[in-house]
Amino acid sequence: MEEPERLARGFERGFLAGRRLADLPWEDLELELKNSRDSSSLLAVLQKTVLHPLCLKYPPSVKYRRCFLTELIKKHEGVADEPLDALYEALGNVLNAEESTHCYKNYLLPSGDAVTLCESTAIISQGTTGLVTWDAGLYLAEWALENSAVFSGRSVLELGSGIGLTGIAISKACRPRAYTFSDHHQLVLQQLSENIHLNGFLLEPKAHSQDAAKGQSCTAELVELQGPNLTVVELDWNSVTKEQLADLRPEVVLAADVVYDPQLIQALTGVLQKLSICNSDGDPPEVYIAFAIRNPDTYHLFQTELDKAGIRWQVVPGSQKNLFPYDSHANITILKLHL
Repeated sequence: MEEPERLARGFERGFLAGRRLADLPWEDLELELKNSRDSSSLLAVLQKTVLHPLCLKYPPSVKYRRCFLTELIKKHEGVADEPLDALYEALGNVLNAEESTHCYKNYLLPSGDAVTLCESTAIISQGTTGLVTWDAGLYLAEWALENSAVFSGRSVLELGSGIGLTGIAISKACRPRAYTFSDHHQLVLQQLSENIHLNGFLLEPKAHSQDAAKGQSCTAELVELQGPNLTVVELDWNSVTKEQLADLRPEVVLAADVVYDPQLIQALTGVLQKLSICNSDGDPPEVYIAFAIRNPDTYHLFQTELDKAGIRWQVVPGSQKNLFPYDSHANITILKLHL
């Protein structure tokens, strides 16, 4: 691979996923510009980022693209006398674009496919943090792609799916038989369904609808040709019954970044206890929960509640590839629970 192409690939994955600009390989670009004294590297980076087909169709936020191009122009001006028209033309197009409360992020898979998500540009929006992708979800998706045998041909239930990164990645790359996404916030469920559709899955109404106020669920089934059966379910941890969980027939249960609030831990533990007895005709499901340890006290509280419930746990080694752009310095853990 030629150096400009290799350098551009270094920007591509992080830029498309909206990674922090400071984490992109600017030093490598500076070194290449000083050594080559031409614009081939800059043009290659431009083609793999702002002019990438995914970016043109599903762009990151206007602010993100503007700041990226401004930094790219600074790097060029630091070593060249003549302006590079392509850079200024791209910046002009971005400056004329309208800001939005939503943006797109594109997470590249090893297969060359991508998970495209519409996300909120604000961490907290409409009273929820569920409209953005969190590091633990990226971490869990990365682990899942390296351990696809856990999911292949099996029925998976995800608790607190958010806007769908982990589940869509698994559905695309790990060949589950069925995947049930679940959450409780109505706006999150709506955005989740839109993102599933955005990634090529067809939405078909299911035959039954239930009253969520009574702990029942409004369900929509999504089917992809020759792919898993995907379902979106409204799930209230405080009122869901073991019978409802049994109807979902999960063989594997996942959750990412659901251990951050002490007030949620008891409800989560209650769901796990119900899952341990919901499969009367078979073994309890395998359970994997990933979370960033922001407060050690909250982590220890979760461990204590698991011990009280008689749920054994073990730490699962994470991926070392850093395929997705989460903070590599974040303290993220995956626990395998034995119900």
